[in-house]
Amino acid sequence: MAQLKYTIGIDFGTDSVRSLLVNTSTGEELASAVHVYTRWQKGHYCDPSTNQFRQHPFDYIEGIENTVKAITDKVGESVVENVVGIGVDTTGSTPVAVDKSGTPLALLDKFTDNPNAMFVLWKDHTAILEAEEINTLCSQWPINYSKYEGGVYSSEWFWSKILHISRQDAGVYEAAYSWVEHCDWIPFLLTEGSDVSQIKRSRCAAGHKALWHESFGGLPSNDFLTTLDPLLNGLRDRLYTRTYTADVPVGTLSWEWSQRLGLPDSVVVSVGAFDAHMGAVGAKMEPYFLTKIMGTSTCDILVAPGVGNERLVKGICGQVDGSVVPGMSGLEAGQSDFGDIYAWFERVLSWPLGEILETSDLIDQATKQKLIEKMSSELIPKLSEAASTEPIGSAGELALDWMNGRRSPDANQFLKGAIVGINLGSTAPKIFRALAEATCFGARKIVERFIEEQVPINGVIALGGVAKKSPFIMQMMADVLNMPIKVVASEQACALGAAIFGAVAAGVFDDVTTAMQKMGSAFERAYLPIPDHVVQYSQVYARYDTLGKIMEQHIMNEKKRYGQL
Repeated sequence: MAQLKYTIGIDFGTDSVRSLLVNTSTGEELASAVHVYTRWQKGHYCDPSTNQFRQHPFDYIEGIENTVKAITDKVGESVVENVVGIGVDTTGSTPVAVDKSGTPLALLDKFTDNPNAMFVLWKDHTAILEAEEINTLCSQWPINYSKYEGGVYSSEWFWSKILHISRQDAGVYEAAYSWVEHCDWIPFLLTEGSDVSQIKRSRCAAGHKALWHESFGGLPSNDFLTTLDPLLNGLRDRLYTRTYTADVPVGTLSWEWSQRLGLPDSVVVSVGAFDAHMGAVGAKMEPYFLTKIMGTSTCDILVAPGVGNERLVKGICGQVDGSVVPGMSGLEAGQSDFGDIYAWFERVLSWPLGEILETSDLIDQATKQKLIEKMSSELIPKLSEAASTEPIGSAGELALDWMNGRRSPDANQFLKGAIVGINLGSTAPKIFRALAEATCFGARKIVERFIEEQVPINGVIALGGVAKKSPFIMQMMADVLNMPIKVVASEQACALGAAIFGAVAAGVFDDVTTAMQKMGSAFERAYLPIPDHVVQYSQVYARYDTLGKIMEQHIMNEKKRYGQL
């Protein structure tokens, strides 16, 4: 009997990193571990009021060591010695300034506490104005470099963030030899790279977020970048031209990291990619099925063999050959916030817990803590239960899901959320229901855009925390979209997808499709649309659509009025 082989998927999310050990023959998930980012959890280097969200590389390094060691400690030596590959996925676009050796500036003593020298998290929107400048120049340039990224560039993406920090921080600008995406840096770190020019850059990250395309000869020209701002002169030459799909090996685990992780130094590390794209592979996605990764935000991934470079889909987050499965076009869309909206409402309602209960001397500290934990853990489930009894649309509360701007269709981070139609009879469950409906209506907007652009949606696959934990939201989503939704069984579909790519890079399988069918997750349940609900939600959706048009016009007029555009 052939010796069993195993791979590890490492999934870097917004709040934590997760590692998963998988049997390549069966897809069985043998062990997993989660590490919450220490500095991030304490709110270090972030300022939500200005949309600044930065993460220190030490959080990532500690996360790798803690989670991989935890899973190897759970299994026997016979398994550990037969681990053959590691795959990596991360959030994105989450770039960092690096020196010539590829070291993030925040790892240097001079910059260790400088947020501008850290990874600029996907949800950081400090570069809204820079994104507008890029969009304006793209529309005027002989080559529209944004045309393969939906025609609208976002403040969440690579060039916006580089330009913003280069202008804001002269010290970081002068020290930055180049810039690297999080998903590119982790494989480089694990294989002990020492020259930034040798990093194998992700096709997924480059094509969806950095205006890279083969027909452009790579990244936008130096003339374009210097016209955007002379600060960018020469940076293109210090970045990259070639990109790689995630089934390509970067190298093998360095001796130092093999010792730190307790793994053989023969373990192959594959090229990284973004979490949603690898999650779709972990979910055994099919062509023209929309895979929704539903967490703090949503990323909607679709592979379309029939959508090539000649057919452009406007307003999405890009179409890139090989960004999901090599040989197919990967299309990405998504919402800038989803679960984040529910978490925001929970924080609003929980304000007295920290401000009043925490300082009360009526009960002891241990009891306070138990009460706070219980109320925090049960608030959203109780709201969902109560909101589910409210008739659809009858109360009049209506919300827009733009609390963190709009990612797609048609990225616009200037936009803000809204709650209207409230009165003295509006309750927390009614408002929560309006917020939940808004997030589902935002998802419908994306589906409608694909269909308008003649990209069919044959079904929906869902994964992530919301998909697993909230039947209330999932049934609402099926009703709003009027489509069945299959929920992935795996708790760690993104890490599973990374493990699948690790298996292909290590030579266990010849291609991603074969590996995906062997190792990908099953489905645990399906939500079917309820016909009466479909009709009722469509009526409320029409009101949402009208409100969105009014609010967008108002917000953009106000920006122009005060010279912010």
